[in-house]
Amino acid sequence: MAVASRIKPQELFTPQEWAPLSARSSWRGLLMVAHAWAVIVAAGAAFVLWPNPLTYLLAVMLIGARQLGLAILMHEAAHGGLHPNLKVNDWVGEWLCAAPVGASLAKYRPYHLTHHKYAQQAEDPDLVLSAPFPTTRASLRRKIVRDLTGQTFFKQRFGPLLGKLRQAPSDQPRGAIFSGEVGRQALFLLWNLGLLAALSAIGLWWAWLALWIVPMATWFPLVTRLRNIAEHALVAKDEPDPFRHARTTRANWLERALIAPYHVNFHAEHHLFMHMPCWNLPKAHRLLAAKGRTEGMLTAPGYLSVLKAASSRSPA
Repeated sequence: MAVASRIKPQELFTPQEWAPLSARSSWRGLLMVAHAWAVIVAAGAAFVLWPNPLTYLLAVMLIGARQLGLAILMHEAAHGGLHPNLKVNDWVGEWLCAAPVGASLAKYRPYHLTHHKYAQQAEDPDLVLSAPFPTTRASLRRKIVRDLTGQTFFKQRFGPLLGKLRQAPSDQPRGAIFSGEVGRQALFLLWNLGLLAALSAIGLWWAWLALWIVPMATWFPLVTRLRNIAEHALVAKDEPDPFRHARTTRANWLERALIAPYHVNFHAEHHLFMHMPCWNLPKAHRLLAAKGRTEGMLTAPGYLSVLKAASSRSPA
């Protein structure tokens, strides 16, 4: 198997530069998790207090982006970056980041570390995400429509269950299949039942559907797709240069608010230094730029430019 090439941080940074870049924090990761939830609550409260189409659209976009933020912070926990105490790191990553959005830190970590080990090599399990690109504009539009209309969410959330029901022998009890799927989604269901109960207790039962499930079924899949495209689409397979295993996309304040929270856009740096806490990635980028090492890095000026390149294939 071809393991992705690496570069040692000591080849790029002095010990004095690397020490603060690699240092864990007992509060910054937890503060990011608190920030994600604070934005979700504030965006929902804004619509409850000032209900109109504009505040609802803004709430859906902000909440969906912070649901992605929770997934990104679960990703940070997979690298042990949320907290220096691994038990705290894993508990927060599992219960406050992964479970609310239907993910599992325990299942994600080995999968994701395999992605890093074989980044852009034949054994990379994430190659399937970048394989369709470049595609046509019509194909990209269809993907975006599926995301915003809830089709992607339905397929991801219920597709495994429906597939098992279709493939099961006629004499296999359907109840066992349902119970198995409930077990697989236990933390997600438990979290959502708790959220629904809490909102119902204050007379806002409808907010669970309108301000949690709708963002999760629409904006969250869309920005997750945009993130995946920006990170690895049009990145060469079997790329030998570690500076070009992923793409860093410059993000303005609006893109950081609605598409790329918590420094996820610095993905080339993340692949170079996968255990560096995410809040230090911008600083690492600036230091690399000052040393002239970003010139060969795969970068993009913004998410729109990546989408244009990813949808540049001519129709057949």
